[in-house]
Amino acid sequence: MVGIACLLDMDQFLLNLELHKEPRAEIFILGNLFAIGLFVSPIPTFKRIVRNKSTEQFSGLPYIYALLNCLICLWYGMPIVSPNIILVATVNSIGAFFQLIYLSIYIAFAGKAIKLKMLGLLIAVFAIFGTTVYVSMRFFDSHERQTFVGYLSVASLITMFGSPLFIINLVIKTRSIEFMPFCLSLSTFLMSLSFFAYGVLKYDPFIYVPNGIGTILGLVQLALYSYYSGAFGEDSREPLVNAHA
Repeated sequence: MVGIACLLDMDQFLLNLELHKEPRAEIFILGNLFAIGLFVSPIPTFKRIVRNKSTEQFSGLPYIYALLNCLICLWYGMPIVSPNIILVATVNSIGAFFQLIYLSIYIAFAGKAIKLKMLGLLIAVFAIFGTTVYVSMRFFDSHERQTFVGYLSVASLITMFGSPLFIINLVIKTRSIEFMPFCLSLSTFLMSLSFFAYGVLKYDPFIYVPNGIGTILGLVQLALYSYYSGAFGEDSREPLVNAHA
């Protein structure tokens, strides 16, 4: 009887384990879908840049931040750094691809001074990424490597999520949502929330801490959007400054 009871307990344990795996996978898939939505959200901005053959008052810095973040998070998700989260690497490789396209278009239509500045920053991003890969492989073992790259990914994510703070301040000052596209704010919130939940279920603070901050900032953006569009009427003009991070 004891043996049967032990087998029943083991079956229940395995069943519970499978039940815990499924929602984790579903949440992660949702996070990836929302992340891709975030990556494609600047397309209307770049259609305008190509159409007008000018970067106007759009800022290219958020795309620099986003590219650096995608590259570091891509490295963090590689099996040689963090086992069992290869989809983190996959989705960030897609993000890096989009950021490179956006930056290529931006540099092509920017003025000479801004063009040189952006090229310099782009080189700096690849230099930082290359240094991160070299240092993590040369000086750290597997566990220490995950911790080292994890802290860097947290810093890069917080920087990326924090960049819209300038836009939030601008929205409050101008009482206009012209500078804060709704789709971008919604995508940021949904992606951050999904990855926050996934990080909690994976017990990975390097995922849930920065995405928890991103969830809060995304919620603030949505609240501001709701307040100012309701109080002052929705501004349908295209944004002069891109808020993508």
